[in-house]
Amino acid sequence: MSVIEGLHARIVVEREHFVVDVALGVAAGETVVVMGPSGAGKSTLLQALAGLVPLDDGEIVVDGRVVDRVTGSRVRAKPMRRGAVLLGQNPRLFPHLSVRENVAFGPRALGTDIRAARRDAEDWLRRVGLPGSGERMPHELSGGEAQRVAVARALAASPRIVLLDEPLIALDTETAGDIRQMLRDQLASSTTIAVTHDVADAVALADRLVVLETGRITQEGPVREVLAAPGSRFVASIAGLNRIVGAVSDGVWRAGDLHLPCAQPGPGTLAAVFRPTDVRMGEAVGGEPSWDTVVTRIEPTLLGVRVSSAASVVADFSLIEAGGLSPGDRIRVHVAPARVAFVPVS
Repeated sequence: MSVIEGLHARIVVEREHFVVDVALGVAAGETVVVMGPSGAGKSTLLQALAGLVPLDDGEIVVDGRVVDRVTGSRVRAKPMRRGAVLLGQNPRLFPHLSVRENVAFGPRALGTDIRAARRDAEDWLRRVGLPGSGERMPHELSGGEAQRVAVARALAASPRIVLLDEPLIALDTETAGDIRQMLRDQLASSTTIAVTHDVADAVALADRLVVLETGRITQEGPVREVLAAPGSRFVASIAGLNRIVGAVSDGVWRAGDLHLPCAQPGPGTLAAVFRPTDVRMGEAVGGEPSWDTVVTRIEPTLLGVRVSSAASVVADFSLIEAGGLSPGDRIRVHVAPARVAFVPVS
């Protein structure tokens, strides 16, 4: 029987307020990004895969080898015997070892000759953009350099599975962008699961996006397809879209005072999806539907202000358009029907 490469897992971990219950398959060489609200169970998922959190039920199979199983014949491989490496926000370099020896540590622990391990370490340092830095000590590195070394150390051990837990969150925007590009290049042939809060990471790194909410997968698929048709308010928020659930009947979609023409057959429930920049203030021209709403919050943006309303609609206005607006004000807004997409509600 041929070995099924990649990761195949059913993770069940009981938490205080809910159960993380995730079935996940990642093909060899595929990068999957996991996103979700804080506390959804994302880090628990990675820690269970790495062997740092015990399963309450389920099974983890890496390249055809069972490394963790609860039912039947119990299997629980130690973290270092799973073929997985976990890289988090803290590089956790060995402070007493040089950069070269940090990167060579994994291969040496696996039995690689010291000279070969050091030679490979120099090659990995070159690949992550730090050629000639092998003699430096961790305390001499910037945050971005330390994270690059951590990536080199992780990949030098030739892991079967790479697990990334917010590795860029502590870095400034420019450094994070540089390391994001480096990760995309170096992870091209690795089987990778990356947890992030940054949609830029998902777009840059992932073949597939998995959304985890309260311990369950609520949506998954190619990154741009998931972001274009958000299945929850969380996904809409990371995609920068409005998502309003309403009912369709007689060719009209309605959600409270908001109503829009909808060509999809009804009756039924659909979510209207549109950009905050497509919401305009005032009466619509040409008879397009408009509605009254109450301003609940005003936030400055780079180009103007973002206005949230009682109808759960977010709008981006210029400073001139929003001049004098305050929370509690009643305004009339509209959106062109052509700018609205309707997606099913699961």
